[in-house]
Amino acid sequence: MNRFLGNKKAIAIFILPALCIFVFIVILSIGTSFYYSLHDWDGITEKTFIGLGNYVKLFVGNTDGFSKALGNSLILAVLSIVGELIPATFFAIVLARGVKGEGFFRTVFFIPVLLSSVVLGQLWSMIYNPSYGLLNSVFTKLGLDGFVRVWLGDAKTALLCVFVVVIWQHIGYHMLLIYSGVKWIPADIFEAAEIDGASRLQTAFRIIVPLILPTIKTSMVLAVIGSLKMFDIIYVLTNGGPNHATEVASTLMYTSIFKKNLYGYGSSMAIFIIVECLVFTALINLWKPKQYTY
Repeated sequence: MNRFLGNKKAIAIFILPALCIFVFIVILSIGTSFYYSLHDWDGITEKTFIGLGNYVKLFVGNTDGFSKALGNSLILAVLSIVGELIPATFFAIVLARGVKGEGFFRTVFFIPVLLSSVVLGQLWSMIYNPSYGLLNSVFTKLGLDGFVRVWLGDAKTALLCVFVVVIWQHIGYHMLLIYSGVKWIPADIFEAAEIDGASRLQTAFRIIVPLILPTIKTSMVLAVIGSLKMFDIIYVLTNGGPNHATEVASTLMYTSIFKKNLYGYGSSMAIFIIVECLVFTALINLWKPKQYTY
């Protein structure tokens, strides 16, 4: 194995197929989108080069709701950190420290991750349905008619309803990542803490959390990026409505390109999403959690 790993030519041969696929699917697509973003183009007629005009249009004199969409994306990113990572860390620590039926609960939490976003969107659309939905039915049965409403049709509640679905879908994924991080901690550290008289709460905050900070940071990157490029759940549940209340950059990009035939302008949104994700990833990675040795 050491001889093989020292053979740079063999390594290059094995890496080349994956590298070609990556360049063709990812790099070439990004380059093409950037090229389109520099033009005023409807996808059919001749392109007109306008330089950075489409990027300026995103923020100056914008009337299609891009600022609102960008704000919603940032709100979802912040809420994802709070609503996904904190509960996921709690459940991961509880399960990893020994709970009856640990394997069962671990599987149940992860089931929503395995389901298609379209399936989840249809499922929650029925739950939120104002006429026969489960949520309104429960409130009616409990005599809480004041809480009955058109959940996805009300601009005040639509974004929150979408976020609930996002949490339900992804919390199991982050829990499993953090759970693996907790399981990686050697048992003798917990034994030493117990001998020193540390409570479970002290063990969680003073030992477990500091040691799994790198794992939490990885989950944070995934949660933020997932929120900034979110499309499928919102498209199925609300399609960005009502009145742009749940519009995000990805859904607005889709509308601009495929419904309004603004290929250049929509491509500028795509490039902006990519840059936005890279910037937030870099910012999160600049946070250097203290490394503990034992």
